[in-house]
Amino acid sequence: MEKKLRFAVLLSGSGVYDGAEIHESVLALLALNKLGIEAVCVAPNVTQYHTINHLTGEVMEEQRNVLVESARIARGLIQDTAHFDTNTVDALLMPGGFGVAKNFTHWAFEGAQTSILPEIKELIIAFHKAKKPIGAVCMAPTTIAKALEGIANIQLSVGNTIEKSPYDIKSISEGINETGNIAVMVGVEDISIDSTHKVVCSPCYMMEANISQIYQGIEKTIKQMLHFIS
Repeated sequence: MEKKLRFAVLLSGSGVYDGAEIHESVLALLALNKLGIEAVCVAPNVTQYHTINHLTGEVMEEQRNVLVESARIARGLIQDTAHFDTNTVDALLMPGGFGVAKNFTHWAFEGAQTSILPEIKELIIAFHKAKKPIGAVCMAPTTIAKALEGIANIQLSVGNTIEKSPYDIKSISEGINETGNIAVMVGVEDISIDSTHKVVCSPCYMMEANISQIYQGIEKTIKQMLHFIS
């Protein structure tokens, strides 16, 4: 019997403004399941940068934990990245959301000059060294850029400057270039492919998009990752 593939899904909390983007996270889990891949959810056991009231957009006087919040999406089946063995899975998939730019790095506040959570950096480097595929959607490519800064020149994408976006794609792309990586422009349902480093990106909610378009981008990302494995 052929061995079932297993993909680590790295979550950064629960909620677009302070954690993992929930639509992207759930659609990633759905796409993996439909393609016959086992999802293994992981997250760091650290305090969130802050907690946002998603109804008003205001910062709340409340502290939450990234692992605990991510467990909401994973239905409790989640592992701490500090104790996670990358040898047990075949690839890494990263949904977006501001959690990657607030909890993994502080890119949301400091841009490309930000620091990165050491265990997240080590995790991404481990996948890269093992030549295992990495998929990063939405804002997650900025975390890849910081983790592999000075290690590799990878093609990454957070969208394009032609189509409508609620974010400053030009500035974020310039930040990716500052890390020594290469920002490329792609549409919301499309993917950027770095065959040399086995890294795939799709813009998802970095662009103005509906949930069906998000799914298309995520599914294409995973299928390309499968192509790297086969």
